[in-house]
Amino acid sequence: HVVTANKALLAKHGVALAEIAEKKGVLLNYEAAVAGGIPVIKTMREAMAGNAVTRVFGILNGTCNYILTRMEAEGISFDACLKDAQRLGYAEADPTFDIEGHDTAHKLSILTSLAFGTKIAANDIYMEGISNISQADIRAAADLGYRIKLLGVAQRTDSGIEQRVHPTMVPTASVIAQVHGVTNAVAIETDILGELLLSGPGAGGNATASAVIGDIADIAKSRPGFQHAPVFGWPAKELKPYKKARMRSHAGGYFIRLTVHDRTGVFAAIAKRMADNDISLESIVQQAAGTETQAQKTVILVTHETTEAAVRKAVEGITKDGHLTDKPQVIRIERAE
Repeated sequence: HVVTANKALLAKHGVALAEIAEKKGVLLNYEAAVAGGIPVIKTMREAMAGNAVTRVFGILNGTCNYILTRMEAEGISFDACLKDAQRLGYAEADPTFDIEGHDTAHKLSILTSLAFGTKIAANDIYMEGISNISQADIRAAADLGYRIKLLGVAQRTDSGIEQRVHPTMVPTASVIAQVHGVTNAVAIETDILGELLLSGPGAGGNATASAVIGDIADIAKSRPGFQHAPVFGWPAKELKPYKKARMRSHAGGYFIRLTVHDRTGVFAAIAKRMADNDISLESIVQQAAGTETQAQKTVILVTHETTEAAVRKAVEGITKDGHLTDKPQVIRIERAE
């Protein structure tokens, strides 16, 4: 029997290891690999067998959630917050794996396999980290009634499975928005139960130890000759090839922050680029900010449902028009249900 907390190993070789374990009739347990002490693997693998999962999403990296929580609470920059997280041991000396979304992506790929019975596809995830989140974004989100979280999202669509990791604006009143600091949370949406939310310590010695001990106890309680549950909920040989979903509209719309030259015609040019890409705007406002000079202003746009491709093309056009004085910011919005 094998117990592991190595999510990178499972993201790369999990299906092959599952086939070996099932062939030999032994257990491969990995509760500590995803969301620390939260028993999400056991829940999805064993307790939810009668449910069809439609979407699984959550806050899967404590380092990123700690940084975003402190940025909002204390008004400090990303860089200052990261240095503090490193000093306190919440972030590695090289934090790239955490802050650029790789850790979340590995964990999400495992949850995707459990949720949808597909082979793990960690390399087929749209991924964006939090290093470009600024105080301007945090403040604008708060003004609009949102909070920024790094989410991993996997959902079934008509054309396949969608997997994405990126900063997301979630309604301040939503449960996921109340998950602060190094805490993790996983939401599982199903046909029978509706939405199930599990939250708790996502990292640290106690959380990892609890998950590992639980896995070892399962092995100790197993009976010789007893048919164990498949490693990923389905027999490894029956896991379907991962089929990536086609690009589709994001129902929540997008937040776009542009720092522009303060001159006549800029608003009209921005609106035209949006219209040219069939993007309907919910709002377009000029945002006051302490860092602005008289020569530049911040423009905040909130779109209705549209595609990532359309938004990127519109922003690229605005950039080519020469109106921007700083890099544009684009963040997906998740509306309240």
